[in-house]
Amino acid sequence: MKYATEHPMDSLLRADRMPHIWCPGCGLGSILTCYLEALVETGIDLKYATMVSGIGCAGRAAGYVKIDSFHVTHGRPIPFAIGLKVTDPRRNVTVFSGDGDLFAIGGNHIIHAARRNVDITVICVNNFNYGMTGGQVGPTTPIGAFTTTTPYGNIEPEFNLPHLCASAGAVYVARWTSLHARRLKESIKEALLKRGFCFIEVLSPCPVAFGRRNMFREGIDMMRYFRDKCKIVHGVDTRDVGIVLGEEIIIGKFVDIEEKETLHDHIARIQRIAQDRWWRKYGKS
Repeated sequence: MKYATEHPMDSLLRADRMPHIWCPGCGLGSILTCYLEALVETGIDLKYATMVSGIGCAGRAAGYVKIDSFHVTHGRPIPFAIGLKVTDPRRNVTVFSGDGDLFAIGGNHIIHAARRNVDITVICVNNFNYGMTGGQVGPTTPIGAFTTTTPYGNIEPEFNLPHLCASAGAVYVARWTSLHARRLKESIKEALLKRGFCFIEVLSPCPVAFGRRNMFREGIDMMRYFRDKCKIVHGVDTRDVGIVLGEEIIIGKFVDIEEKETLHDHIARIQRIAQDRWWRKYGKS
């Protein structure tokens, strides 16, 4: 019997950084696999593929991949990604980070990136809490959910991430879970190939921090919950996709705008105007 000597992901993952730090039952391994498979299947030149991550469980992904990757300060992966894309438009830039990093300390950045229609893809892994730092309440923790800092249940209304990004101007908005791996991979492929600001929320189990305090003691418990509660509805109004613990979760592709000028289109137009003015003023002297 012949045994495989290589893992299918060996060309994309850094074996020297394994084993990874993610907890048993976490969905991040599956989500990262979907991203890397999507990257390969799109045919994007890996020389120009770039991942930027912030701080948190999802933020550690940047250290495990063999493409250009940057692990930056808390809440700042989006401005860093914008700088990469503006200075080198050939790059295909993906921000891969968590709900706390992107929508708490980094919330201002994601709003304005969507408003400017920056040509990047943002994959937000939402595990409903600050999983790495102890399981504290976060901006996506559902009302009534228990965390280390809400032992009697969360009283703050949670963000509806797809609606926030769609309202700010994103051209592509979708939500999947780590259970819906094939659909997630296809959605990431669409986002990687689309011009403009693309946002994908991925719901992920966090059995060690969030799950055990909310009756999901094992990763498989939340996967069953996703199986039973999720309903795919494409094109739904994002105002109607808020998450309420124990109720139906709407997933699918919600926004897919055909054509819209990006920040890079505006920059190119300003550059042409500036060059034309310079030529008219100095070109004949």
